[in-house]
Formats: sequence, C-alpha cells, structure tokens
Amino acid sequence: MASSDSIADMLTIIRNGIKAKFTKVDIPNSKIKHEISKILKNEGYIKNFKIINDNKQGILRIYLKYLDNNVSSINKLIRISKPGRRMYRKAKEIKSVLNGYGIAIISTSKGVMTDKFARENNVGGEVLCSVW
Repeated sequence: MASSDSIADMLTIIRNGIKAKFTKVDIPNSKIKHEISKILKNEGYIKNFKIINDNKQGILRIYLKYLDNNVSSINKLIRISKPGRRMYRKAKEIKSVLNGYGIAIISTSKGVMTDKFARENNVGGEVLCSVW
C-alpha cells in the first residue's frame, strides 16, 4: 500500500539508510523533497544530493554524511505535521529546536525554510519536520 505522506516516506528512507550505514539513498523526487534536501545540505546534515532523470518524476539521490567516528550527522529526524493533523505556527510561535542545536523545516508562503530564517523574516507556516 502506498503512503499518502511522501515527506514521512522520505524521512523514513533517510533514517533507515543511516541505520544501515548506507552512503546514499534514492527517493522519488518532488519539489518539496528537493527543497527539504537543499536545507539539509545547507545546514550540514547531508553531504550532497542530486536529481537523476528517469523519464518519469525523477529520483532524488541523497548522499548521507557521517562524522569521523562513523556516527551520522543526523541524530533524530522527526515528522511534525502529518496529513491527519497539520501543525501550523505563526512566526512568534516558532520555537528553536534544542536551543538552536537542531532545526525545524517549515513550509511558508515564501517557500520552504528553517525555523531561524522564518523567525528572522517574520513568516509562519506548516512545521514539516525537526532535525538534530
């Protein structure tokens, strides 16, 4: 059975790849997953990502990042807003994750961004996930 939550599927594939110590994972591509991957790369949680053309929707290949002692740079990857229960926050209600050690990824009217960037630009939106 196919899931109706493609973002949760993406996060699960990444978590499973980390547990299995994979260097890369492949995920069906979409605009929102591409934007989440950009944030994960910019914040240093993954090495890189690229889109592979398969004459369909494309495949998003994410290269996982490990530290010197073979520990993943991602400790937790949690889906916050779910299809059955959407979580929206105003700019003033967005709290930092682990006192700034982690990030929340937020879908706003101005695009997908981190919690810090959303607070700086005074925009709220749907809290997609938390990473630390």
